[in-house]
Amino acid sequence: MAIYTRTGDKGKTSLMSGQRVSKSNIRVDAYGTVDELNSAIGVVLAEVQSSKFKVQNYSLKLKVELVRIQNDLLEIGSNLANPATSDKRQATSYLTNRVKEFEKFIDNMTERMPPLKNFILPGGGKAGAMLHLARAISRRAERKIVELNNKQKTLRLRSGQVDSNIIIYINRLSDLLFTMARFAN
Repeated sequence: MAIYTRTGDKGKTSLMSGQRVSKSNIRVDAYGTVDELNSAIGVVLAEVQSSKFKVQNYSLKLKVELVRIQNDLLEIGSNLANPATSDKRQATSYLTNRVKEFEKFIDNMTERMPPLKNFILPGGGKAGAMLHLARAISRRAERKIVELNNKQKTLRLRSGQVDSNIIIYINRLSDLLFTMARFAN
């Protein structure tokens, strides 16, 4: 089977519902940014796995968490790509627990670092810099998802609105990635 379909050659793509939309559609932009975030996390994961990255026995926990995040992002992207999904909330209800797990992980890492007293510049070591980049992409994904949700509300469309669990998850994910970057550095 060929990877190319030629169906997108005129600037249109299909949502999971079968609806054809412009590739510049806000929904496509939102799930495309989530895909970009997932790829950036893949780059972080490759760096963490290939380097001698060892931070207070956190390297394994970090790797496991990054893979779990990638799986979450696949689910979120799928959810965003399908405006017709009925029981969206049920499909993403597990994200509530994931947010709680993020908060525990953030608190645990924060306890092991000096207090944050000012803004920090993104950078540091390779893994830390990559985590900062993933954090910035996460913030952009959040803005796109909120924009999509606001548009759906403005149009008074119930189907296609974004589940609040997704917005909360992406917001907390950026906090987690920021803390991971600080911790890695």
